[in-house]
Order: sequence, then structure tokens, then C-alpha cells
Amino acid sequence: MRDIVGVMLHVLVSDAGQVLDPNVPLLHADDLGVLHGDGLFETMLMRDGLVRNLERHIDRLATSTAPAGLPPIDIAHVAELIEIAATEWRRRFDGEGALRVVYTRGREGGDRPTLYVTVSAVPSRVAEVRRDGIRAVTLPTAYRPGLAAEAPWLLAGVKSLSYAANVAALRHVQGLGVDDAIFVADDGSVLEGPRSSVVAVIEGVLVTPLRDDGILPGTTQAELFAHARTRGIPVDERRLHVDELFSAAEVWLLSSITVAARVHRLNGQDLPNQRKVIGVAAMLGVPPMS
Repeated sequence: MRDIVGVMLHVLVSDAGQVLDPNVPLLHADDLGVLHGDGLFETMLMRDGLVRNLERHIDRLATSTAPAGLPPIDIAHVAELIEIAATEWRRRFDGEGALRVVYTRGREGGDRPTLYVTVSAVPSRVAEVRRDGIRAVTLPTAYRPGLAAEAPWLLAGVKSLSYAANVAALRHVQGLGVDDAIFVADDGSVLEGPRSSVVAVIEGVLVTPLRDDGILPGTTQAELFAHARTRGIPVDERRLHVDELFSAAEVWLLSSITVAARVHRLNGQDLPNQRKVIGVAAMLGVPPMS
């Protein structure tokens, strides 16, 4: 990584396409993204100078604006801002970057949304969990299957800036001495992680929970399933119960930045140690666990 030690690795691009000093304030104090979490975001991995899953991320952002009550985005403009930020990162830094698009309702009482793009260094923990896997626990939620369709104002399945509960869940489990969490509905069915999609390998099938149960459509999960189909590996999207995770050949948490982290311990119980059953990590370009 090329940079001066102690300097934050960060790129900031404004809605106007200007590369700004990331240490100079950008947002107004009354921006509704700050006051109420009223906005959307997408986080993408830059690897080998390229942005992974770019089209999937932009499409998800575009389809999320209507449920969130935000003005439609200009897809071509967002793609242009991303390219400016990615180019600046490639020019200044080596290695992986975490590229984030933020889109808020804008200032309180205003009529202009806020849009900007950042790129920063990938946290050091990412390489560790890719290599070593993770310990996770299940966390209960008040969600019940089918609630997303009945209560669209909950923004289930939308990548909203209202992320405080997810961050609180991560702090909670880290206080328990584990790495991550898996949210569970009130009937014991699996939902997702605070920052990830859940995929289990069950009898040779890649299984992920139903999206219509309020699951955020995962871009990395979609990429994995697309790779699997080209290899003739069966995939399924269905109701997945917690009990099934303990007998699954593999359990993975997939996300844009970590890409794939294998769950080797869940609720204090070691999970089956079958390696390379399907090759989830290899399909996504992640080094195997040590």
C-alpha cells in the first residue's frame, strides 16, 4: 500500500464529480441522512483496480429509491462518480478498497438530495476472517415471515442508512467474544447477518433464505448463485431454519467487502469441518481457510 504512515487512505468525490479533501466537511448539520438515517448506501469492493459487482450494486440502489421515497437516481451519473473515485484510488493507492455510494434526502426543508462517493482502505479484519472463518451467534428479532409485504414502511430488503441496530448487534456479539451474528425471525427461520447474506450447503445444494421474508437482496449471494448455475451446482431460495445450519456441510456469510467468511462455530458449537464440498470461496475468488 503506497501512502504515508498515519494518513487515512480515503477518496471523496462530490455529486459534481469533484475529488475533494476527505478531511474537509462535506455534509450540512441538518442533512436528513445524518438526522434520521433517511437515505441509502451501497458498499462495493475494489480489487485489482476493478469494482466488483458494479451493475448489481447500482441496480439495487436504483430499485431501492422508490420504497425509500427518494427521487430516482441517474444511473449513468452514479456510474460516472464511481469511476472518478475508482480512478483516483488506483492513482494514489494499491490494494483493495471499500467504495461507498451515499444517497440521502438532503437538507431538512430542502429539495435537493445529497450524493457522494468515498473509497477507503479495507479493514484488516477482512483478511483474517476470509482466511480463518468466523464464530457467530444467532440473535432473535421481532420479525415474522411475511411482515415485509404487510409493512413496506419498515424498508425490509432496502440498504438504508438506518443502520444503528445492525451496528449495535455487531457490538453486542463482539462483547460476547465472537465475530458476527445471524438474525433469526420469531419462528426460528434464518434471516441474514447485520452486514451479510447467509448461504448454507445442504445435501449438495446452495441454500439461502427467502428474499420475500425481508431479506436484503445480496449482491455477493447473487454472484455466487450465478457462478453455481454455470457449473451445474443446484441452488435454492427457501425458508431456512436455524437447526439446519448445525447439520449443513458448510455455512457462509457473504458480503461485498469480506466476500465470503465461513462460519466454523455457531452458538458455541463447532460446525462440520468438511472442506471444499462445493468450493464457495473459490467461486468468489477468496483464498481457502487455513
